[in-house]
Amino acid sequence: QVQLVESGGGLVQAGGSLRLSCAASGRTFGSTAMGWFRQAPGKEREIVAAINWSGADTYYPNSVKGRFTISRDNRKNTVYLQMNSLKPEDTAVYYCAAAVGRTGYTTRSADYNYWGQGTLVTVSS
Repeated sequence: QVQLVESGGGLVQAGGSLRLSCAASGRTFGSTAMGWFRQAPGKEREIVAAINWSGADTYYPNSVKGRFTISRDNRKNTVYLQMNSLKPEDTAVYYCAAAVGRTGYTTRSADYNYWGQGTLVTVSS
């Protein structure tokens, strides 16, 4: 069993930055691919970043590439999402997810078997 707890969301002006954290319980974190997703009102959930077990490989969709950075600290069982140059369209609930059983990153939400409760990010114009 893995539990994920996100933190760091909030209200920020356009152009600002936020850093989300996701603390994970369980012994498998260090060998598990992780991802960050978001869901805006009325829209489907979408991936914004993914990272492999070691942190060496990452993925970003074009919508956030160059602005968002995913990283992890396996000693602290924590994955981070640094978000810079935020835009109003980044407003969403952000979810941390774990793909237990996978070491390489994946972009498919169906591959993630544990999810956090979500943290709201609001970007004002």
